[in-house]
Amino acid sequence: MNELTLLVGTYTQPIRFGTGKILEGKGAGIYCFRLDLAKRCFRFVEATVGVVNPSFLTASADGKRVYAVNELKEWEGEASGTLSSFSFDSASGRLGFLNLHPTWGTDPCYVELDKSGRWAAVANFMSGSIAIFPILADGSLGPAAARVQHEGSGPDPARQNGPHAHSTVFSSDNRTLYVPDLGLDMVVAYAFDPASGSLSLEPASSLRAPRGAGPRHVVFHPSGMFAYVVNELASSVSV
Repeated sequence: MNELTLLVGTYTQPIRFGTGKILEGKGAGIYCFRLDLAKRCFRFVEATVGVVNPSFLTASADGKRVYAVNELKEWEGEASGTLSSFSFDSASGRLGFLNLHPTWGTDPCYVELDKSGRWAAVANFMSGSIAIFPILADGSLGPAAARVQHEGSGPDPARQNGPHAHSTVFSSDNRTLYVPDLGLDMVVAYAFDPASGSLSLEPASSLRAPRGAGPRHVVFHPSGMFAYVVNELASSVSV
């Protein structure tokens, strides 16, 4: 009870960000640490190497499966990153590779599981698209069940010259998927069908952010009455 397990994703290869800056990724893959709450220190446990640019991770509710976006601009000749699935042994800190699928968009930067744990939603930042993947009985991923491409741009020619989906957040009732898009200055809402994984646009539930704000992420208050949107370009929070 005095320790928490921490998984850390890294960039393992050079990557060009939306700012145009190139980051020389020097990570080895996905790292596992133990956080000692009493001593307030970290202890290295294990590194899963050979995973390319696992920039964002999420775990299943039981902690036995881990899903990582591989932030890439190209995979097997296609303009796409990938989403990888792993089994996870918390005792040893080891990840076991299960499978991966293309995300049908470039530079995937975020993945979240729906409340049932049966679907994974991915945001592709550079291409401004999203995809929904089924999670199979063994924890591996099936091919994408839904794909949506955003269209449009914002007032900042350097950072908003096209759509840039930045995260995918499910509502507490699992019926809506919210997608903050930095390029469009919007939090785009989709009706989500947890039976089929399908998405349909809900304009009335979408949010138009302040012009040039660049929304990046949204979280909901536990009461369900409030939402908080982080705006990257404006360095602000909308409530």
